[in-house]
Amino acid sequence: MRYPPETLRLILLEDNPADAKLIETQLRGAGMNLTTLRVDTPQAFTSAIRDFVPDVVISDHSLAQFNAEAALEVLRTLRPVAPLIVVSGAIDPQTAVTCLRAGAENILLKGHLSRLHSAIEVALSVRRQLRTLSPRQVEVFRHIAEGHPTGEIARRLKLSVKTVETHRSALKTRLDIRYVAGLVRYAIRIGLVATNP
Repeated sequence: MRYPPETLRLILLEDNPADAKLIETQLRGAGMNLTTLRVDTPQAFTSAIRDFVPDVVISDHSLAQFNAEAALEVLRTLRPVAPLIVVSGAIDPQTAVTCLRAGAENILLKGHLSRLHSAIEVALSVRRQLRTLSPRQVEVFRHIAEGHPTGEIARRLKLSVKTVETHRSALKTRLDIRYVAGLVRYAIRIGLVATNP
């Protein structure tokens, strides 16, 4: 599969239709082919992640019923290969740090939408190798990055230790990362695991 994909599946977690349209217009103007879906509630977002299967999520930081950190929790569980980019009218430094530690790929102000296209391309490029993994391998990867030993991962995922070891070996090969420390760094970089404050 080519990345960026020929048609980018984009969820806009945005409660202002005009702002969502502005983002969509900016990306189309930059030459991106899009299929978009705008949602603004936790329930709609969760359903969209399962049914729409996005390549990327663009999220305002704070909606009336939801925020980017909560969206990242859902995304990490249901669609960990998709990056989330926060696009907000204004954001204070502490909130920006919180979003990045929770796994946001990038944070852009709505006044700087010309940078969004390249931010999406970078996010997809960094995750290209992750897309070669099976969903089970992504689960094993997350547990490794969280520091769980092989036996604990096997117990949690109801797998044999040998199966977990096979997945661990496949991860290192497919991601071209030899050591656990490298796996952890990559998992943090792509937001597969959140970093502690």
